[in-house]
Amino acid sequence: MKTGVWAATAAALVLLTGVAKADLLADIQKKGELVVGVLGTDEPNSFIDPKTRELVGYDVDLGKAVAQKIGVKPVFKQLTVAARIPELQQGHVDLLAASLTHTKEREAQLDFSITTFVTGQTVLVKKSSGINDVPDLAGKRVVTVKGGTQEPNTKKAVPTATVITFDTAPQAFQALQQGKGAAFVNDDKSVVRALVQLGDKGKDYKILPSNLSIEPLALGIRKGESGLKQVVDSTLRELEASGKAEALYEQWYGQQSPLKMPKRNFKFDSDQVTE
Repeated sequence: MKTGVWAATAAALVLLTGVAKADLLADIQKKGELVVGVLGTDEPNSFIDPKTRELVGYDVDLGKAVAQKIGVKPVFKQLTVAARIPELQQGHVDLLAASLTHTKEREAQLDFSITTFVTGQTVLVKKSSGINDVPDLAGKRVVTVKGGTQEPNTKKAVPTATVITFDTAPQAFQALQQGKGAAFVNDDKSVVRALVQLGDKGKDYKILPSNLSIEPLALGIRKGESGLKQVVDSTLRELEASGKAEALYEQWYGQQSPLKMPKRNFKFDSDQVTE
């Protein structure tokens, strides 16, 4: 009798353990789609093409590459910056391709792919503001996006600055233009893009010479999903080896793009982490 009870208990434990250790990669293959969380408001990483009304961009192309590697359809879900990690943890998305900085602190919440981009956070101000570098932000109102590393990095660099956050970077940038803040903080690529969008009015603005931080970006993976991480990293390394990683950078950031940023100074080959 006792043997039967123990056998039933053991079987139940095996079943529960199997559920607890469900393989996300196998689930993705079974349902035939990879749900990728993107921002959708972060040109050129992920944004709505005004002509086709479809999501396009650097992060979108990375998501498509991973889906192709797995052999499934990519499905993109727009998220706010603050919702990125919770949406991943709750299983609403399978992968984050959403301008996500790889930090030591975040490693307790999720796993990261190898580095997909290296940027720095910079500050945009009006030339008439009298602000010439980061220390001049003391006592000033600084606008930025909610839920990213921009807010803590600003407070660390200038403790007396008042940081006002918005759900999206475009909202924060608009607040700068409306005089609701003296400075706008974001990744350098996004700040350059903001200047491009200003057109002739861009001459009235300037980027401060000092960066607030260096930000290594990566794809976000649910904690403990080693199978999916292996496929994601393998995909990225293949993009690097084939030259497609370089082509993607040039298309969205380099001389073929409106941003015309310098040659990239990183490769898809290692993990880079910021504190």
